[in-house]
Amino acid sequence: MSALITTSLVAIDADLGRDKSDVVGRLAGLVADAGRATSAEALRADAMAREAKAATGLPGGIAIPHCRSGAVTQASLAFARLSPPVDFGAPDGPADLAFLIAAPEHGDADHLTLLTALARALVRPAFVASLRAAATAEEVVALVEEVVSPAATPAAAPPAAAPAGGATATSAGATAPATASPEQPSGGARRSIVAVTACPTGIAHTYMAADKLTAAAQEMGVDLQVETQGSSGSTPLDPSVISRADAAIFAVDVGVKDRDRFAGKPLVQSGTKRAMNEPQVMIREALAAADDPNGRRVPGTAGAGEPSPAGDGGKPSLGGEIRRWLLTGVSYMIPFVAAGGLLIALGFLFGGYQIVNPDPDTEGLSYAANWALNNHFFNLPVASGVEGLNDGFLGYLGAVCTVLGQAAFGFLVPALAGYIAYAIADRPGIVPGFVVGAVSLTVGAGFLGGVVGGILAGFVARWISRWKLPTWARGLQPVVIIPLLATLVSSGLMVVVLGQPLAAALTGLGDFLNGLTGTSAILLGIILGLMMCFDLGGPVNKAAYVFATTGLAAAATTGGAPLVIMATVMAAGMVPPLAMALSSTLLRPKLYTPAERDNGKAAWLLGASFISEGAIPFAAADPLRVIPSMMLGGATTGAIVAVSGIELRAPHGGIFVFFAMSNAVLFAIAVLIGAIVGGVAVTIAKSIGRPKADAVPEDAVDLAHAHAVTPARPAGSAAA
Repeated sequence: MSALITTSLVAIDADLGRDKSDVVGRLAGLVADAGRATSAEALRADAMAREAKAATGLPGGIAIPHCRSGAVTQASLAFARLSPPVDFGAPDGPADLAFLIAAPEHGDADHLTLLTALARALVRPAFVASLRAAATAEEVVALVEEVVSPAATPAAAPPAAAPAGGATATSAGATAPATASPEQPSGGARRSIVAVTACPTGIAHTYMAADKLTAAAQEMGVDLQVETQGSSGSTPLDPSVISRADAAIFAVDVGVKDRDRFAGKPLVQSGTKRAMNEPQVMIREALAAADDPNGRRVPGTAGAGEPSPAGDGGKPSLGGEIRRWLLTGVSYMIPFVAAGGLLIALGFLFGGYQIVNPDPDTEGLSYAANWALNNHFFNLPVASGVEGLNDGFLGYLGAVCTVLGQAAFGFLVPALAGYIAYAIADRPGIVPGFVVGAVSLTVGAGFLGGVVGGILAGFVARWISRWKLPTWARGLQPVVIIPLLATLVSSGLMVVVLGQPLAAALTGLGDFLNGLTGTSAILLGIILGLMMCFDLGGPVNKAAYVFATTGLAAAATTGGAPLVIMATVMAAGMVPPLAMALSSTLLRPKLYTPAERDNGKAAWLLGASFISEGAIPFAAADPLRVIPSMMLGGATTGAIVAVSGIELRAPHGGIFVFFAMSNAVLFAIAVLIGAIVGGVAVTIAKSIGRPKADAVPEDAVDLAHAHAVTPARPAGSAAA
């Protein structure tokens, strides 16, 4: 197996730029120049995409940007000792040590094990100090090879059961002598905790969080067993260890696999960054939760692999649970929306706007369906003589795209209902949820029926899954009894009781919106604009978006209000990131921290692509100034688009689906005006009664660091 790091991948006391994008780009260049990646830019883009999910700066002046990338041909480590240091989002300031961990998209287990060994070594002060003291690239390579050699790789050892009689378990199965601690009860019985750590790439944060929790538990005299669900594999905790544990800690940025194993355990949950920054606090919270009869517990029917609301303990509120159900359904529905909507938009582009209209030469078929089903590449549709309808190869291609898009759109409401039910009842809810969603379309209840039906199907499935059946019937419960009875009850109620009232409500809402013209259209645009900017991707934003997208399929043949609503929603949703980018990079950059200015650069593309979440870091840091300003800009854009009657046949893509807009120029002008209004408003708001960036904490936009307890830097490290 080839070496992970060579001297050509090391830069000592190097000036690689003034922001993390520059540093990552230069390190990616070292990897590409060494012949270990096909494209430095592709590797940089993948690493920065991972960086956008969560900052990779760690306390103590360390940064570990990392990713899996299709551009990487050989697992590699690139290292730089930075002069000057560069901000990577750590709570205590910029980093002077940076490792780029570059893994192939489908890396082998051996290399991934070594990569995670390095990540674990970075939590050891002695190793970090030796990196700072190294005088040559050869010394750095030797130090790294020492910690990633197979003999020094603790990740290879299987986890051991919790030791008996007073030893503290580690994540690798080793034991350490117990020490007296106030966390232990006076009777002498040791407290026991199980933990799961997992991050999106499963390379670095997964194992560093595990090691931090393990070290803290040893200091506190608490037995702790960690299951690391990472790229180099996962050895599940012994069921007996879980059953003996007093509490569970989930330090995860993704879902927990096989979560039901921990059902009923007192729970503390957060992202991996909090476990790395304040592991002792999390352990204390877990022990407190174990002593609280009303504390938060791991639900027995939580979706395997599906994240639950992160929190610091305590039982989730009903509002939080409803939010989780709805957002789970929406998140699974959006890929159908994107695929179906963009395919239909391409159908209009290639085939003409008449492509979805009925073909008079057939019974009940549209031009798209007739041409796609009855023609092929060597038998292209002939000229129809219909204005707005293309023939030949373009017409055929448009017909195929339209048929595929309409098929994908047919899954919108079933997917919404199915995955709402899944969020409530785990896998038993999927079948009754999908069926009730399809039934809601049949009875005309649309997306309202999907939401109500999904919740109903989920609760019925969860109720049936808790029946105590005889042993001989338990094997039939998940595959026959639950799908049959839950589908019968939920879909039966949709047909007999709920369908007609929900269909009437949906029809009334549609008639109301279709009647909004002139000054009423301004009101519609303002309301939708405010909704899109209120929580930037949260439930209110998603409610407006789902309402718009579910109207696209029905509006494909007739146009009208649903297409105007889609244009209004997308335009307003583009405003917040663009407004924040304008304010933080052009209007008054000094009002923002370096990390915020870096986010502002990325927000230009996010806003242009209709990703409202690009403004979340700014809103999280200063909600009272940012959110009202964004709502003002979004309402302005929404009113302009709605009153102008601009139509849009694509559900996503921002400026990149200009071909699906009835007036792309006016659409862009409306977005620009809203961005200027929002940008100016937030700049003014931030200029009143707030210090400039030099007095604002560097971690102001990092929620995971909002209350971080960070250790002092070792002597000789770069100043924060």
